Parts: sequence; C-alpha cells; structure tokens
Amino acid sequence: MTMQNSKKLTKITLAILFATTALTACNNEKQLTNNQTPPVASEATTNITPSSPALIPEFQNRLNIYKEVTLSADLSHLSANQKQVLSLLIDASKIMDDLFWQQAFSQDKQTFLSSIKNAQVRRFAEINYGPWDRLNGDKVFLTHNKTKAHGAEFYPEDMTKTEFEQTDLAEKDGLYSIISRDTEGKLMTIAYSEMYSDEINRAAAILEKAATFADDKEFANYLLMRANALRTDKYQASDFAWMEMKNNPIDVVIGPIENYEDQLYGYRAAFEAYVLIKDLSWSEKLAKYAQYLPELQKELPVPKKYKAEVPGSDADLNAYDVIYYGGHSNAGSKTIAINLPNDEQVQLEKGTRRLQLKNAMRAKFDTIMLPITETLIVPEQRKNVTFTGFFANTMFHEVAHGLGIKNTLNNKGTVRQSLKEHASALEEGKADILGLYMVRQLLEKGAIAEGKLAEYYTTFMAGIFRSVRFGASSAHGKANMVRFNYFQEKGAFSRNKQGLYRVNMDKMTAAIDSLSELILTLQGNGDYQGVDNLVASKGVISETLTADLARLEAANIPVDIVFKQGKKVLGL
Repeated sequence: MTMQNSKKLTKITLAILFATTALTACNNEKQLTNNQTPPVASEATTNITPSSPALIPEFQNRLNIYKEVTLSADLSHLSANQKQVLSLLIDASKIMDDLFWQQAFSQDKQTFLSSIKNAQVRRFAEINYGPWDRLNGDKVFLTHNKTKAHGAEFYPEDMTKTEFEQTDLAEKDGLYSIISRDTEGKLMTIAYSEMYSDEINRAAAILEKAATFADDKEFANYLLMRANALRTDKYQASDFAWMEMKNNPIDVVIGPIENYEDQLYGYRAAFEAYVLIKDLSWSEKLAKYAQYLPELQKELPVPKKYKAEVPGSDADLNAYDVIYYGGHSNAGSKTIAINLPNDEQVQLEKGTRRLQLKNAMRAKFDTIMLPITETLIVPEQRKNVTFTGFFANTMFHEVAHGLGIKNTLNNKGTVRQSLKEHASALEEGKADILGLYMVRQLLEKGAIAEGKLAEYYTTFMAGIFRSVRFGASSAHGKANMVRFNYFQEKGAFSRNKQGLYRVNMDKMTAAIDSLSELILTLQGNGDYQGVDNLVASKGVISETLTADLARLEAANIPVDIVFKQGKKVLGL
C-alpha cells in the first residue's frame, strides 16, 4: 500500500514487526464469494511522475459546479464554555479531515495541492479530496494521475479480490482497520489506532479537553468515551452514550463512520466530522414522529417475516445548524441529514438519531432545487415543490433507515455483510422509498398537518434530478438511478415533448409500494446476486436523462454547495 511519507512508512514497518493476528477492530464475520478483481489502470496512466498536474480539458466546464455558501449560525445563546467547546471540536474535526485525505488518496495533501498551479483547479481538487471528480463517476480530472482504486487506500494497490477472499485473516472485514502486506508480502490488518496513532491521539486529547468545558454531563461523558473509542477502535459503547444524550445544545459526530469510500467491499469506515448546534424549537416539532416507527414497521407492504424486527423506541429526531464539516462528509456532495449510529445492535436496542442539518438543507433548496424545478417540471406542478416537502422527504429518508430488516432470514449474517459492496446502495434506496411511504401513511393518520401528498411527491421528483447529478458511482447515485428507472418503467412520471416531467400520483403510489417490497425482500434474503442484477439493469443513466441533466448545466445551475467555514467565520 502506498504511504504518504516516511513517517507513514515507519508506522507500517513498526506495525509489521509488532502487530499480532488479532488487531483491535470491528468483530464482524462475513462469507466472501465475489471473485472479481479491482479495475486496472490503463497503460497511459501508469509509470508517471506526480509533478505539475494539469486539468484535463474536458473538465473545464466542471470547475464551477459548486456554489460557495457561508456556513454560519447564531451563537448568542451559548455560554463562554460552550463556545470554547465548539472551538475545540472544530480543531478535532480538522484532524478527521486530514485522516480522510490519507484514506482517500496516497499523495500528501499539501504536496499534492501545492503542485497544482491554477488556483481554480487547486480548489476543485481540494473539494474532491484528490484528482477524481466525485460527482462525475470519480473520473480523473488531472493529468499524471491514475484511475481511483475502488478500495481507495484501505487495501494494497496490487491486491485482487481473489487473493483477499482466499486469505485467512483476522478482522479482514473490519470497519476500523486497513489491509496491508507484511515483510513476506502476505496480507495483514493494521488497526486505525495504530496506523494513524499520532493523529488519533491528538484528536482524542482535544475531545478530552472539550469535555472539561462541557456544561452537560452526558455530553462530557460522550466526549470522553469517544476519545477512548478513537484510541481503542471500539466504538459501540460511545454510540450507546451518544444515543442517551437528550439535552445538550451542541453536538459532534466524529470518527470513522460511513463505509461509502470503500467501493471494493464496503467494509472500511472513513473518518469524518460534523460540529452542530441544536435548533430547539424545530426539534420539538419533530419529536413526535419517532413514536410511529413500530406502528409503521408493522404496516410495511411486505410479508410479515421481512418486518419482524422491532425498531428501537428510544430514537429521536432533531434539527441542527451545522457549523463545520470535515473529512468524508465534506468530500464532493454535502450531507444534509444524518442517521446514526450504524451499529446494528445499537439500532435494535436504542434506534437511531436523525439529525436534520437545516441551514445546509435550505442552502441546497434555494440554490439548486428551485432552479431545477423551473427547468424540468411542468409549470402546473412547480408550485408543489416546497421547502416543507424537501425537509420532510429528507427527514423521513433518515427515519426510514430504522425500518425494515437488519439481519437476513437465512443465516447469511447482517444485511450489510451479505450484500457487501451493494449494501450501501440498496440501503439508501430503501430509505428513499420508505421515506415516501412514511409520508403517505402519516398524512393519512393526520400526524403530518402541513402540505399535501402531491407536494411531497413532486418535491421528491425534483430531488431525484438534483441527486442523480452526483453521478451513478456512489451509493446514493446508484440508488437514485435504480429508483428513477423503476419509476419510469411503472409510469410514476411522464416526460412531454418539451422535456418537462409530470408526476402521476396513483402510479407513483403503486410504484412506491412495489419497489419497497422488492428492496425489503432482497435485503431479508441477503440476495447478493439479485441486488447485483438490479443495479446492473437499472443503476444506469439513459441518454435522454443525460441530455436533460445537460440542460441544467447549460442553465448554470450548481450541482452542489461548498462551504466557507471555520472559527473565523463564526467569530470564535
């Protein structure tokens, strides 16, 4: 595996000398069956020097796809101690940002960026955490760089899937370790706490210092437990502690969390961070929805055995202003809602916490969603695209992660284990479709008082156009394309001669129910081949849709947002 500098090489050498076969990481057991090998870089992209990379001409029109917005919030209600905590959490988040660079790209961050002469191109590389356009199928946009490895920097560059699957290796599917080679060239695991020990210890010390300023005892306890988790690679206890916090006005999501960057297997978690300020009034309005989860689980349009699990009753919904993104959360498209923890045991016992990032969500709606609506939705349905619908669809997407099934019905382990690299895409597709299902059910129950069904459906349709512009290579991108093509096949929407789209309410409802059943069944059966076939047949962008997306580009509608953020922006 390529290391960034001599310091990292030293760490690997020490790890090889002293690591045992039982390094600390996540204890998941998986059976691996896919024998495909990762893509090999073309001859034109190998044996090159890393000096003076330049923009590949075809990407010239991609440099302005991000709209910069200032990430700020009202801090006037916070105490001096709380502001000190925020300052320290931003410091720790910057370390997560640096760690993600190491996981995503082999070259040293500062060396790489300083080698790019053009400031606009350098900024684009900074946004993408490397030389690959994350919203365009991870295509290489700089000369002297090769195809992005599906396994990022989590696995040796020369490792094949066959070699990996035939190796008897402890923690080979662990969330919190990388795969490297020992002195004899054999595969070995190295725990994150060992691989990134310097950065990990600095971040943990900052969290411990922040805990001394925390006014809320539960929050202070969480910070201490999270610091310990970083040092030991054991995160479950801190996840439980995070779920038990209810009254803290500020929050932080920090550590190796999502596994989207590992597109080879979907095993390894990437470092990221969000620093958050709770919107108490909005959170109070959202609190009532979590209580409906057990009832909605029972009503899912699928046979009983696929909905036998009972969602945790301690889940909650909250709205936040996010004031800092770091690492994976800041790479390419920006997250506007969070559903955590990912640990299946925590989910079953406690549920999850759904965090709606209100200020980031509003920025995307105003700068992207409304212009898309004017360009692609029929005039008579444009009034149905509202921030209320956008907020609710995004929120219930996160809530819907708690529905369905986490463990297969045929002893194939968890859904995440059995579906491997397809697990994330199918889970995102499930959350999207069940989120819409939940909105319909809650409207019928009178639990949602605002808006009408047409508002949520049409906003969702406009949202698909926003999301598919992220490309079809990511988990979210694949989920969007599967859903778009499925809806089209079922007549849930139509496209007129002017290239404008209209939602068919009745057919949309039927398509939501049938796709929900299909996804939940695939998950419950742990049907890897079935999901592989679904993604292969429907996870693609058609020529017609490509042309429609080009109209959005011609109208100079941003693809996503990027932040001006940090202590100076906040006055800290």
